[in-house]
Amino acid sequence: MLSRLGALLQEAVGAREPSIDLLEAFVEHWKGITNYYIESTDENTPARKTDIPWRLKQMLDILVYEEKQQAAAGEAGPCLEYLLQHKILETLCALGKAEYPPGMRQQVLQFFSKILAQVQHPLLHYLNVHRPVQKLLRLGGTVPGSLTEKEEVQFTTVLCSKIQQDPALLTYILEGKETTGRKKAPREATASLREAASARDKDRPQSKAPDTGPCGAWASSAQLPAETQEPDGPIGESGLITSLVGLCKSKKGRVALKAQENLLLLVRVASQAAATCLVQSSPCCPAVVERLCQLYQSLPSALDPADIAAIEGISWRLPSAPSDEASFPGKEALAAFLGWFDYCDHLITEAHAVVSDALAKAVAEKLFVEILQPQLLHVSEQSVLTSTALLTVMLRQLRAPALLREAVAFLLGMDQQPAAPEDSPRTLCAHLIRHCDHLSDEISIATLRLFEELLQKPHEQIVRSLILCHLEGRAYVARGSPEPESYEDTLDLEEDPYFTDSFLDSGFQPSVKPPPAPATNPDGKTAVTEIVNSFLCLVPEEAKTSAFLEETGYDTYVHDAYGLFQECSSRVTPWGWPLAPPPLDPHEPERPFFEGPFLQVLFDRMSRILEQPYSLNLQVTSVLSRLALFPHPLIHEYLLDPYTSLAPGCRSLFSVLVRVIGDLMQRIQRVPQFPGKLLLVRRQLMGQVPGEQLDHQTFLQGVVVLEEFCKELAAIAFVKFAPHGPHLHLSKPPEGHV
Repeated sequence: MLSRLGALLQEAVGAREPSIDLLEAFVEHWKGITNYYIESTDENTPARKTDIPWRLKQMLDILVYEEKQQAAAGEAGPCLEYLLQHKILETLCALGKAEYPPGMRQQVLQFFSKILAQVQHPLLHYLNVHRPVQKLLRLGGTVPGSLTEKEEVQFTTVLCSKIQQDPALLTYILEGKETTGRKKAPREATASLREAASARDKDRPQSKAPDTGPCGAWASSAQLPAETQEPDGPIGESGLITSLVGLCKSKKGRVALKAQENLLLLVRVASQAAATCLVQSSPCCPAVVERLCQLYQSLPSALDPADIAAIEGISWRLPSAPSDEASFPGKEALAAFLGWFDYCDHLITEAHAVVSDALAKAVAEKLFVEILQPQLLHVSEQSVLTSTALLTVMLRQLRAPALLREAVAFLLGMDQQPAAPEDSPRTLCAHLIRHCDHLSDEISIATLRLFEELLQKPHEQIVRSLILCHLEGRAYVARGSPEPESYEDTLDLEEDPYFTDSFLDSGFQPSVKPPPAPATNPDGKTAVTEIVNSFLCLVPEEAKTSAFLEETGYDTYVHDAYGLFQECSSRVTPWGWPLAPPPLDPHEPERPFFEGPFLQVLFDRMSRILEQPYSLNLQVTSVLSRLALFPHPLIHEYLLDPYTSLAPGCRSLFSVLVRVIGDLMQRIQRVPQFPGKLLLVRRQLMGQVPGEQLDHQTFLQGVVVLEEFCKELAAIAFVKFAPHGPHLHLSKPPEGHV
């Protein structure tokens, strides 16, 4: 097409300069467009049925052809200078705004997109280009369902691509004339961008003006810094960012996805100055987070926490729940919110560090602090329940390190000092920990799920704040006490108030008699076989039922624990944890020990396992198992080593379990036909027999959970310190011992 046009022009003008004829043709086509508005009287004819689209295409072809014929690269040809000098883009923008003839805005958007994409000469630095570009951006992106959404998203695609190639363009497209009257900081933020652009413009050869009039001086003034121009709108006015965010709301999936990809392209700018400009001189962060908060606040207030926890597979590329999932009220609204949250997380992950930090802080401030925190602390149980479940599923989706850092600071605070038992809950973390022991079992379960999800995140402060800061110093270990001569000495049954003479006379005996003394490895650690047997032997034989059923053996737990421990170990490897606990100074006086509010609540809950609902017991033991998996020597010693000599008044996980076993043996005497009922309850829980209400059902379910939890702890201890190398040759041990 272009070569044929050039040949025809050559034949028509003979020896005349082809560039002059190109200019005449270009002017003729432009006059044809302007004459339409002078001569036409039909206001209803669509633009596509007039000669305007054809003339715009001819003008574009001429500009592209002229550029290819330019001898000196970088010079603006006469046609391009005519377009700039006569403010053709400004006029087209005004015609598009008027939407006359109908559909003119669509034609203008297409022309802008094509000229910016196909003309290689840098255009966006010119005032008479970036000003109409800004005006055109403000015409769309604000009303979902616009007829020009497709053309708008193509236009923004070209702009974002140009910015990625040359980040210095960002200041022209985002600000232009809008920086006048702004605070000094944003102007300073874009100074280096403009300096870079000015330096490049100095090196660019200046083109000569066409015969219609000089343009060199105008072109120079058009490239002055934007703040020298008169303002025509505030910085928060609809522009590139607002247009993109508006297009992200489109009901057309492809349009919304392309707009999201364009915004992602924009925040990936490699230039520090451009990223700073994006944060300080555009509504980027506020607009993205405002959309997130709007979607959150549109969620139904009575969402079922079980439905929230069950929804999966939501991503920003597929922001709708899988069709095979059960429908429930508010499902689409929940999927839309989680899809946009995933998009924010992806933006923060991919963006320049400056943009990433600013966006993460905006999410934390606007969503976490201003909206979620009041709901988490509300007196309404439904508000607490729903907000806790939503926060849990957000944590599950969260991947961006910057956003995780903000989420951890929001949930746990910045203070890592150990808490005292008498401290009142002043922080959000303290209130959430208290919710783990709430009068409402549903709130307790939801909050425990929140902490379990938090413990799986790759952030050291989580474990340090909740657990390690209270264990450091090993104040739970008795100073100067001799090693126990036997396993029974460690348990101190006769001194425990739960183990009365009547209880000892009731026939309680460990299911397998433990060895007379705990074996130790050369490094002084208790041998793993001793630890494993301690947990496996803890529940007496008359309270065990797993031997009567298949697929409930200890080896299943070993297999599961192995995978979970590998995952946990890879997550904490960068934190450089020690391999062994620090040695104790035998002359150091004992000091009071407090396990911390989190372990205190978990131990208190664990001590009531025989009287709590089954679902709550499962969640308590699940959190404790997550803690036990961490490969830190202090956590292993305190939670998994039964042979640790505890200081007076201290308790450990094993000592809590021993007390529960004592309570169990006393209660067994009051349950008629205990073995048969216990086996029936286990089969009910496994779905092998229909569920029916039994006497002492909560107690019997607690016994089943207790047996399984002891096997799970034994498996975790085994995979953490396998006797035949690091987690190799895991074979099935005899039921009840290793």
